Amino acid sequence: MLGFLIRLLPFWVREPLLIAVGSVFGVRIAYLAVRDHDRVAAGLGAVFLVFTAIRVHTVVRALRARRNPGPAASADGAAAGAGTQPQPQPQPAPRFEAQAGTEPLPGPDTAEKEHNAWGQAVAAVAVFGALAAALWLAPRFTPSDDNSPKAASCSGGSHEKLPKVYKDTPHPVTGEELCRALNRPDLAELLGTPQETATIASGTNNTAPLTDGRVAQPEAEVAFDTYTVNVSATYNHLTTGQYVKLMKFGNERDIKTLTVLGRPAVLSSDHTMKFEIDLGSSGSGGPVEQGPLARTLSVALDRHDRGGYCDITVWSTSGALPDDSALRGIAEKVLPKIPERPLR
Repeated sequence: MLGFLIRLLPFWVREPLLIAVGSVFGVRIAYLAVRDHDRVAAGLGAVFLVFTAIRVHTVVRALRARRNPGPAASADGAAAGAGTQPQPQPQPAPRFEAQAGTEPLPGPDTAEKEHNAWGQAVAAVAVFGALAAALWLAPRFTPSDDNSPKAASCSGGSHEKLPKVYKDTPHPVTGEELCRALNRPDLAELLGTPQETATIASGTNNTAPLTDGRVAQPEAEVAFDTYTVNVSATYNHLTTGQYVKLMKFGNERDIKTLTVLGRPAVLSSDHTMKFEIDLGSSGSGGPVEQGPLARTLSVALDRHDRGGYCDITVWSTSGALPDDSALRGIAEKVLPKIPERPLR
C-alpha cells in the first residue's frame, strides 16, 4: 500500500523523498553497526546507502535532461514533424525546412515548470528532513520503553527528626547523606558484579546500641542480587587501636590492620545474625540463628585517630565474599563524603 502511494507522487516529490529517507536510515544504521560491531546492521545500512545513491543518480540525470534536451529530443521532434507533413502547398520549400529543423526556444511556461519542479524538490527534502531529524532525536527527549529494572534510589529522610545527640555531635553525617555516598553508579563494579543494579537503598539516623542514645550512629545500606553493603559511622571516643584490641577478645576472625587514605583501619570477619518474624496471628518470631559470614573494614573518622570509626560491611546470602580490595575501593569513595572529626 505504501509503495503504491509513493508511486502516485510526482517525480520531483517522490525521488527527493526516497533520497531523504534512504540517507537518514542508511547513515543511522551504519552508525549503529559501527558502534555495536554488528555485521548484519552494516549490510542493511549499505543497502540503504546504495539505494540512495541510485536515486541520486536518477535525479541528476533527470536534471541534466531537463536543462539540455539533447539531439535525441530534436530528432524526435523532426521525425514527428515529418510524419505529419501536409501535402505540398504553394509555399517556398526553404521556409518549410527551416520550420521543421528549428527547435522551440524555452518560453515562460517551460521556465515556470522547471521552477515548480525545483520548488517541489526543495520542499520535499525540507519536510522529510525535518521528519527524519525528529525521528532521530525523539529517543533522547521521550520516555524509554526499556523494561529493564531501574536502580533503587535513596529514600528521602529530610523530614525525619534527628535524635538530640546529632545536635551535640560536631559535623555528623546523616543516614541520607551516607546513602547517597554509598549508592554510587560504580558500586556494583567495585563489588565485581557490574551487570547488577541496586534493588534496595536506604539510610537511617540511628544511635549506637547500649549507649542510651548518647552516641550517634547513622547507617546506610544498598543491596544487590549478589551482595549487600552496609556503611555506618560511630561517633564515640574509641580509637582504632582500642577497637582492634576489643576485636581480639570477640569472635571476629581474619583480623588485618592497614591504612586507608592515610587513616588507620582494620579488616575483620564475623557472622551476621538471622532471625524470622511471624506475621500471622501469633506475631511471634523464631529463634535468632547464625547468618552468613560478613567482611568488615573499619576506618578511623580522621587521620589522627581521635576516636570514632566508619564500618563498611559486605555479605551475601550464599556466603560468598568479594576480595578485600573491593572493601578498600568502597572506603576510598565513601570516606571523602564524611567530614573528618574535628579536634576536641
